Amino acid sequence: MTAQMSQPTPTLFFETVTAYQRSEAIKSAIELDLFSAIGEGNHTAAQIAVRCQASERGARILCDYLTMIGFLTKDGNSYRLTQDSAVFLDRRSPAYLGGALEFMLSDHIIESFRNLTDAVRQGGTATPDEGSLTPEHPVWVKFARAMAPMMRPVAVAIAQLIDPEANRKLKILDIAASHGLFGIAFATRNPRVEIVGVDWANVLELSKENAKAAGVANHHSTISGSAFEVDYGSGYDVVLLTNFLHHFDPPTNESLLRKVHAALAEGGRAVTLEFLPNDDRVSPQGVAGFSLTMLAGTPSGDAYTFAEFEEMFKNAGFAKSELHEIPPAIQQLIVSQK
Repeated sequence: MTAQMSQPTPTLFFETVTAYQRSEAIKSAIELDLFSAIGEGNHTAAQIAVRCQASERGARILCDYLTMIGFLTKDGNSYRLTQDSAVFLDRRSPAYLGGALEFMLSDHIIESFRNLTDAVRQGGTATPDEGSLTPEHPVWVKFARAMAPMMRPVAVAIAQLIDPEANRKLKILDIAASHGLFGIAFATRNPRVEIVGVDWANVLELSKENAKAAGVANHHSTISGSAFEVDYGSGYDVVLLTNFLHHFDPPTNESLLRKVHAALAEGGRAVTLEFLPNDDRVSPQGVAGFSLTMLAGTPSGDAYTFAEFEEMFKNAGFAKSELHEIPPAIQQLIVSQK
C-alpha cells in the first residue's frame, strides 16, 4: 500500500511571519525581570504581577506564551523556569544573558534586516555608511558590554586549550579586542602573559576597565585604530581573531592574515573563533543562518566553512590549520600555525 502523502500546510509560513512576536515576548520578559521573579519563588500570575509591577492578566498571558515557546513550564496555575531559563535568564545567575538583547535587538541591527530585500539585490548591506563597519561606530561599545557575559566562559575555554600549563611567557595580540575578555582570560591564568588589544578607541575603554577589574591591568596595553592600518609590532606568540573575520570578504581577510603572519614569532599561532557552517552551508541551522546576518549588516561578510578559512590562512602563509570544538560556544576554534 502506498503511504498517504502529507498534505501541504501553511504552519511554517505563519510561524515565520509572526516570529517577531517571540522576540518581543522575550524582550518584555527581560524588561519586566519576569524570569528572576519566578526564580525568586513567585509562581502564580498574581504573584508574578506584583513582583513585576504588571497586571495579572498581562502576566498570565505572557507567561502562557513563554511556556508555549519553551522558556517556562506550567503545572496548573503555577509557572516554573526551565533549566535553560534558570541559567541564562534569571538575573541572579552568573551566566545571565538578558543584557545581550541591548545589542541583538538594537535599532541598528533591526534596521539592517528591514532593508534585507535591497541587501539581497545588491549583495551587501543596504544601511547607510556600510552598516556597522564605519570607524568608531557606537554599536561596538554596546556590543562589547552586552555580549561579555556570553563570551566569558568561551574565553576561559580558549585560554585553557591554547595555554594548558599556564606557566610560560606569552605575548598575545588581541585583534578587535572588544570587551577584552579573550586576552584577559589568558592573563588571569598565567601571570607571564602580556596582552596587546587592538580596537577603536571608544571600545578599548571597556577592555581597559575589564582588565583593571580582573587585576591584570599591568599586563594589558592597547593600540587604537583600524586593525587593517595600525602597526601591530612583532614577536607575538598568539594572535586572537575572535568573531571578526566574518565581517569581510576572503581577499580582505587574506590581507589581514598576511599582516598577522608577519607579526607572529616563529612557531606562533593565530587563534580564530568563528561561526563555521558545514560544507552544505545550510547546517547546522543556527550557525549557517549567520550568513544572513552578514548579508544584512556588512558590505561583503559571510559565514565561511572551515575549508574556506583553511584556504585563506594557507594563502596568507600559514603552515596548517586545525579545528577545535569549544563548548559551550556554538562557534568553533581554528588554530593556525605559522
